[in-house]
Amino acid sequence: MRTGNEPTTARSALRARWWLSLWGLLWAAFGTVVFVLVGLPGWAAACAVLWLVIAVDFTLIVRHIRQGPHYQPGPGVPPYSPPRHRG
Repeated sequence: MRTGNEPTTARSALRARWWLSLWGLLWAAFGTVVFVLVGLPGWAAACAVLWLVIAVDFTLIVRHIRQGPHYQPGPGVPPYSPPRHRG
């Protein structure tokens, strides 16, 4: 719900999240391979699960970047009224 006190220039740092997610993908893949080669299947599985979570996040970040900017109401648009409780 819009309350009217949001910053007018608020944006998500999608490019920074993209780079951090890419970095995490690389390290999780590296960890999975190293732990498999060393013979530690539990740690390899943990890294593989982490890689999967990061891959889903990476996909969502790319999707948000491709969607482009969304409509952001300017300072001249009044805030929405708070919901009225029935009682």
